[in-house]
Amino acid sequence: MGPGTQKHRRNGVKTIRLTAAQAMVRYLTVQYNADDVPFFGGCWAIFGHGNVAGIGEALHGIGDALPTWRAHNEQGMAHAAIAYAKASNRKRAMAVTTSIGPGATNMVTAAALAHVNRLPVLLIPGDVFANRAPDPVLQQIEDFGDATISANDCFKPVSRYFDRISRPEHLLTALPRAMATLTDPADCGPVTLAFCQDVQAQAYDWPESFFAPKTWKPRRPRPDLDELAAAVAAIKAAKNPMIIAGGGVHYADACATLRDFAHKHGMGVGETQAGKSALPWDDDLNLGSIGVTGASSANSVAENADLIIAIGTRLQDFTTGSWSLFKNPDRRILGINITGFDGSKHNALPLIGDAKIVLSDLSDALGDYCAKRPDAHLKAEWIAAVDAATTTPKGNALPTDAQVIGAVQRSLDEDGIIVCAAGGLPGELHKLWKTAKPNGYHVEYGYSCMGYEIAGGLGVKMARPDQDVVVMVGDGSYMMMNSELATSVMLGHKIITVILDNRGFACINRLQMATGGASFNNLLDTARHVEPSAIDFTSHAASMGAIAEKVSSIAELEQAMVRARAADKSYAIVIDTDPLPSTEAGGNWWDVAIPEVSVRPSVNEAHKNYQNALKNQRPGD
Repeated sequence: MGPGTQKHRRNGVKTIRLTAAQAMVRYLTVQYNADDVPFFGGCWAIFGHGNVAGIGEALHGIGDALPTWRAHNEQGMAHAAIAYAKASNRKRAMAVTTSIGPGATNMVTAAALAHVNRLPVLLIPGDVFANRAPDPVLQQIEDFGDATISANDCFKPVSRYFDRISRPEHLLTALPRAMATLTDPADCGPVTLAFCQDVQAQAYDWPESFFAPKTWKPRRPRPDLDELAAAVAAIKAAKNPMIIAGGGVHYADACATLRDFAHKHGMGVGETQAGKSALPWDDDLNLGSIGVTGASSANSVAENADLIIAIGTRLQDFTTGSWSLFKNPDRRILGINITGFDGSKHNALPLIGDAKIVLSDLSDALGDYCAKRPDAHLKAEWIAAVDAATTTPKGNALPTDAQVIGAVQRSLDEDGIIVCAAGGLPGELHKLWKTAKPNGYHVEYGYSCMGYEIAGGLGVKMARPDQDVVVMVGDGSYMMMNSELATSVMLGHKIITVILDNRGFACINRLQMATGGASFNNLLDTARHVEPSAIDFTSHAASMGAIAEKVSSIAELEQAMVRARAADKSYAIVIDTDPLPSTEAGGNWWDVAIPEVSVRPSVNEAHKNYQNALKNQRPGD
């Protein structure tokens, strides 16, 4: 009889004999979301000695019930899994397994990214031998004062739930706890199950009931009545309220509810990076992006607002201009959030609950109340500035990031999805990209992780296979992690990658110069070198199986985008861009500490300006 066919009774309970790893993967296959769709879309795996025998055999045996995807980099495959969850609005997730040692620690960055962005991913790194017989096993770190420590303890501060599986029966409690965390709207985030490699292979008589299918329906808590009453009073007392829409609007399926609320009650909406596309770009009350990379329309309203209704956002410094954006001395914050932690930040008036339910209840309680709508000229002036920045350049000058964005925008229909992460592109996209539908904008800026882009694009495509997915990535991020372009080809998940080659880390170079410093160690030509850098991105992308071409103008880029959309596999387009310009319209100050003492006059002047700017900052208020 094969594994899993041996059935017994223990204390009158029907049991089935499986290894711990077999039990884990079988359990994962019977977890469902509220749409009766399997919660797990598969398991990414790079095998090593810490997981190949136990988890590897279990995944092979479970087959298509939990498809196994092979990648080229552990961090990359975890990014793909996280992007899949984000593109699914947290309704689905993936598991990721690695060996112990470097395979595991390669995922720590991805775990931090998921933690910051409140996104579900199940990380299953192999761990040391629970029986300690072969200690120290290959790749095992040794803590001189604590024998229970392994490299996987690095995951503890970046996991919402962490457990070490050192006995098979630990899974009986660990897996339900993991699922509760992955599906909880407030506690959602990465789960790490460090799975001792000898335990993976150990057999145990599992209760058959453990493998009964289970549906996890999202919790939608209603607001506390006292908090609701206080919120209504605050809104009715406000003269200039505005809304900030964060990622929680998407995860609560509250985009339509938000739109109805804004129009009924006459409030303008500014969007965070995670919240962008909550409203269509051309909605009269969509004021555009907010904060450091914000639209002049949204930031102007925010400066004067006396009540900021923050919905589903953690109010990070790019959203608040390092807490210098809201200049009204009487301003208050109303924090509508599923978590008390985020809803109470900076002395906010908390209104804790599900965004969709809260907005509906709040609207009912407000009745016919309607604020003074924001000046329509603000939005019109901003869109004119966007169009000016993204228009096709004249002459032979290298195009700016904004002009490349314009070309890509014109080349896509309303169903296209743009993917990006770190560097200067997210700021330009936040300002300039016009998104018509929810989830058409997928930019990871909570952790601002270079290298997320291509792997993230793959995960988005797996979640939304019928839509064009376009990854915009600078040469710096491309060089950090590009291997999952080959994975996209191998798996047949076509993505279009537009590589903007400005020959270095141009975004941080601009920041360096803006803070009084010299251009130093960021652009390739001015960094210390013996041989000038001459990376052939076209050949590199082609070597991984993608169709690749280099274009020399915006017009050629638009023509290449037509070919890319018609192609049947992943496509890479390379274009040289100017490293220095960024969109000057909009924006807000950002707190970047400048040295108090320097031999450079430019740094001293920048520090003087910095001290003046700090006067607008209201931390803790």
